[in-house]
Amino acid sequence: MIHASPLPDVVIPKVPLFDYMFENAEALGDKPALIDGPSGRTLTYAQLEAGVRSLAGGLIAHGFTKGDCLALMSPNIPEYAIVFHAVAMVGGVITTVNPTYTEREVHHQLVDSHARIMVTVGMFLDTATAASVDTNIRDMFVIGEVPEGSDARPVTDLFGPPLSAPVPVTPDDIVALPYSSGTTGVSKGVMLTHGNLIANIQQVLIPAEFTSDDRFIAVLPFFHIYGMQVLMNCGLRVGATIVTLPRFDLEQFLQMHQVHGITRSFVAPPIVVALAKHPMVDNFDLSSVNQVFSGAAPLSASLALEAGARIGCEVVQGYGMTELSPVSQLTAPGQFKPGSCGVTTPNTELRIVDVATGADLDLDADGEMWIRGPQVMKGYLNNPEATAATIDSDGWLHTGDIGHVDSDGHVYVVDRLKELIKYKGFQVPPAELEALLLTHPAIADAAVIGRPDEEAGEIPIGFIVLKPGSEATADDVKEFIAGQVATYKRLGDVVFVDAIPKSASGKILRRILRDG
Repeated sequence: MIHASPLPDVVIPKVPLFDYMFENAEALGDKPALIDGPSGRTLTYAQLEAGVRSLAGGLIAHGFTKGDCLALMSPNIPEYAIVFHAVAMVGGVITTVNPTYTEREVHHQLVDSHARIMVTVGMFLDTATAASVDTNIRDMFVIGEVPEGSDARPVTDLFGPPLSAPVPVTPDDIVALPYSSGTTGVSKGVMLTHGNLIANIQQVLIPAEFTSDDRFIAVLPFFHIYGMQVLMNCGLRVGATIVTLPRFDLEQFLQMHQVHGITRSFVAPPIVVALAKHPMVDNFDLSSVNQVFSGAAPLSASLALEAGARIGCEVVQGYGMTELSPVSQLTAPGQFKPGSCGVTTPNTELRIVDVATGADLDLDADGEMWIRGPQVMKGYLNNPEATAATIDSDGWLHTGDIGHVDSDGHVYVVDRLKELIKYKGFQVPPAELEALLLTHPAIADAAVIGRPDEEAGEIPIGFIVLKPGSEATADDVKEFIAGQVATYKRLGDVVFVDAIPKSASGKILRRILRDG
């Protein structure tokens, strides 16, 4: 059974990303496009477009041609958008690098992507330089001040005569090469085309009702597909103002909401936990916020309701993955259902498939989510085997996530297929137990993994972070869960930790817990 989107299809322009993104830049003129939160430094739409054109012209003068790859390793700052869209304008490929990566991880991405030029900031220059050894990187540029003694040059040296028109490209040409999180192995380059990015921006901003009056907070990283597309690109396309933060600090995050009158707050579940439970939230005026949008990892219904009640707006979620550019389900204003990640985006189809048999399942039955639509990636770079294992011959992307659809078309994600705990043949979703644990008054954060067990196969183990000043024993936590779940879902053990390891996008790094 194919579940078509209940939303009307949207028009997807067949144009280069630059033309699409900057169609309204001249009219927007002196309106702030991006504001650096810590300093207040502002880039208007006119300045943004001029910067993109000038850097694009300089790239061409530097010998950077269509299909060449540039690696960008930077926190969220206004210049990120200049570099990103200049590369797109010249028909290049931009691979966005996680600044918290180790030298080894950056090196892997540089080698795999065949990047020729690298752009970073001073604080990450040492890692970038060391990682670039024995790669195709020939030039290193720095946004801002170049540290003394470095051979790198300021990125302003790369600017040149403005490019009047983008290099001709097709919708199938690759423009972005983010790397998957690597929580299940070596990270893979995800090939996203001009058509992929434009399609997903259209699929998101129209039903989400983003407008030029919106003010976004951008603390989720632009190197990650969620920040890149939903915050940076959707925001700029619609003419909103985006306030950037280079890292998450709760006090600064809340202060930016108050100072700039943020209307849309884009977060991951750990930030929702803070919004729901941290006493500092009461010190700031968040009345301008009309929606909090959580992504990157599942958000429990109870946590969404708790946070929403506290700050006075809907806390909704969507669903997506890097391979989907990234959104395939979202919650439109006024369509909130607790626990749901919304409905399938326009121009997109969904199937719920039995993991064991491959048969389509009925409404409300849990199975693997398969997605087909114009946002599905072109494939994994240099990895046809992984591509074939993810996208079948009919164009369906097998997400590896378990979920179901209700009669209204709302989708509920239960868990990752590979993260399901198998207890005596029964499937135990960690996310379900984590959501319950977060309702305990003494628990600040939690994660659940399966531990191998000779008798049961696996038993659920809870990792718990207690709130400051709170107390709870392992037995307290186990009894709390035992009273709310079936016998096979009960926790076999509890481990108290200082923090739950998570990726930059907010996903629990279960492999670290398993290996620890």
